[in-house]
Amino acid sequence: MLPKWLNKGDNAWQLIAATLVGLQSMPGLVILYGSIVKKKWAVNSAFMALYAFASSLLVWVLVGYRMAFGEKLLPFWGKAGPALSESFLVKRSSLPATAHFYNNGTLETARVEPFFPQAAMVFFEFTYAAITVILLAGSVLGRMNIKAWMAFSPLWLIFSYTIGAFSLWGGGFLYQWGVMDYSGGYVVHLSSGVSGFTAAYWVGPRLKCDKERFSPNNILLMITGAGLLWMGWSGFNGGQPMSSGISAAISILNTHICAATSLLMWTFLDVIFFEKPSVIGAIQGMMTGLVCITAGSGVVQSWAALLMGIVSGSIPWFTMMILHKKSALLQKVDDTLGVFHTHAVAGLIGGLMTGILAVPELCDDNITSIPGQKGMAYGGGIDQMLKQIAGAMFIILLNVVTTTVLLLIIRVFIPLRMPDDELMTGDDAAHGEEAYALWGDGEKFDATRHETIVHHVPVNDEVSLHSRCSNNDSHGVTIQL
Repeated sequence: MLPKWLNKGDNAWQLIAATLVGLQSMPGLVILYGSIVKKKWAVNSAFMALYAFASSLLVWVLVGYRMAFGEKLLPFWGKAGPALSESFLVKRSSLPATAHFYNNGTLETARVEPFFPQAAMVFFEFTYAAITVILLAGSVLGRMNIKAWMAFSPLWLIFSYTIGAFSLWGGGFLYQWGVMDYSGGYVVHLSSGVSGFTAAYWVGPRLKCDKERFSPNNILLMITGAGLLWMGWSGFNGGQPMSSGISAAISILNTHICAATSLLMWTFLDVIFFEKPSVIGAIQGMMTGLVCITAGSGVVQSWAALLMGIVSGSIPWFTMMILHKKSALLQKVDDTLGVFHTHAVAGLIGGLMTGILAVPELCDDNITSIPGQKGMAYGGGIDQMLKQIAGAMFIILLNVVTTTVLLLIIRVFIPLRMPDDELMTGDDAAHGEEAYALWGDGEKFDATRHETIVHHVPVNDEVSLHSRCSNNDSHGVTIQL
């Protein structure tokens, strides 16, 4: 017999939204990563995303969900525990799980109880955790030791993601304080951008020739993966209201308005300054628009979403295409896909603009908002902007520290970066597999039968390495970040 509190429409929409977010990772980012890198890294890049998706689910149901959305343990962390028992999963979901009271004992923030079971909530929130880890991977593609990644990704979810999620979403101190992060501008995107940049620093750079020539191996598949990511964002932002109501519709519309505007803005800037529209640039613009609107998609008006698209298509373009080339710090860190620009910068912009443009009536319609929230332009005052800045600073500090500590511990046992001779070979050295069988009649190319044998390359000779890499590279357009 179905419980009286169950709303079949809300439950159906939440499961659909969760599936859409899951499709952004598997297969969306798997396809995007496997095709946006050069051919020799296609398998490795796709597998890093695939592994992170699977491992994140097990970590999530064993301990992660309750650390992020369970009962309060610390102001920034929930009590760890499994989310596997029938008694837990069939009961009515709640977010946050712990009510908050004033010092005098009166209720300040009640528990929110959507009209669907805990099982739907667990799966929905898992897809956010998984995609955050996978987005982080974009910064270290093309050289991170796969075994180090296999150790790092689940540990990062436990010790970094769950803290940020509880603090901002699960009833932690930033949530109670009133920092607005509608659907993950801070929890997902600022976190992945900052952690990815930090990880790229500790893992080290790609080979010099890979940095100079890193053309996509399949642009059409790259667009396909990006398309899955874009359309999946309907679930990413549309599922956040926890119901199939008006907030979900507004959130979805605003999401696509911002993404389209940002894509066009990025493309126009490419044409103005470089005289040609770039497909990979358009995808970057799409991404920054999606990231920017995430922090406020359900609480800003549609004209504000258009404005956010203009800003997200221009400021990250400037930081990636202009500032990056002039900054010694940014040049020092080899961020493969520019995740710092597309997620950290765009996520920060989105959080700050939400603090300005959030509409009180839309905030009140969002069941997970603190009562009385509103942007600075609607009476929220400078206090709301200070809260948004403080929330961003917490997320940045959290991810720099936890990512650094985890990688320094892991590198004691596992090298973080592949050795140079394996970097020369790529997928075959890391996995014994290659993405495309193009040699002979479907036969995989055997490097040991040809003069370009990898093991004879003097790995300490930078000139020889560069020469070997250049000889093996296919010709194509060089994408410079």
